Amino acid sequence: MSLFRFSCALGLLCVAACAAAAPNRDAEKSAQPSPEAMHERLAQISQDPASLTAAIQRGQRDASVCRHCHGIGGNSMMSDVPNLASQNAAYLLEQMNKFVLGQRKSSPFMEGMIKALTPDERINIALFLSQQPVARKPASMTAQDGAGRKLYGQVCFHCHGENGTGSRRIPRLAGQQTQYLEDSLKRYRSGSGERTDPRMAVFTRNLTDTDIRHLAAYLSTLHP
Repeated sequence: MSLFRFSCALGLLCVAACAAAAPNRDAEKSAQPSPEAMHERLAQISQDPASLTAAIQRGQRDASVCRHCHGIGGNSMMSDVPNLASQNAAYLLEQMNKFVLGQRKSSPFMEGMIKALTPDERINIALFLSQQPVARKPASMTAQDGAGRKLYGQVCFHCHGENGTGSRRIPRLAGQQTQYLEDSLKRYRSGSGERTDPRMAVFTRNLTDTDIRHLAAYLSTLHP
């Protein structure tokens, strides 16, 4: 295990321990608002400049639990761990809600950490991370040859948008980590892992490993 991954695991263990030592959160978690209500709350905050600024400031503090793996400001230092910076706030909130409801799986650390967050903390984190810039990456030779751009126009842009920015239910791919993209596309193609999607299975089933490598390289250089 690398030193960085050890630090990541240790940090999450500390988070889990702190969460277990905070019984006052039980009352907050017992009356969870519905995902729809949380999205309405996020939209209300987003439309009010003063409320948005305050939520982002709180989110910077609340998101400290995420930096151990996803990096400061949501820019991951590990190629197989996704960037959360500039991800759509509604999409981030949607995914956190799915973790809480058991509809999305990951490591026990990740699941425990998100389930320990209050609804307001989830909203604050989503808003904070959505406002953080993605660190620019130099274009590789693979990204420069045009194959990835062509494939994206043929396969991906219908759902993820012309510039890879996604939507509430569709993730932003622009500026994403290459290894994470490659791994995710291969899992969708094979139907393996926890996350399967019929649409993604259709769009990825004819992609070769070379196609996937070109797509990931191209997407990693787009700037959201």
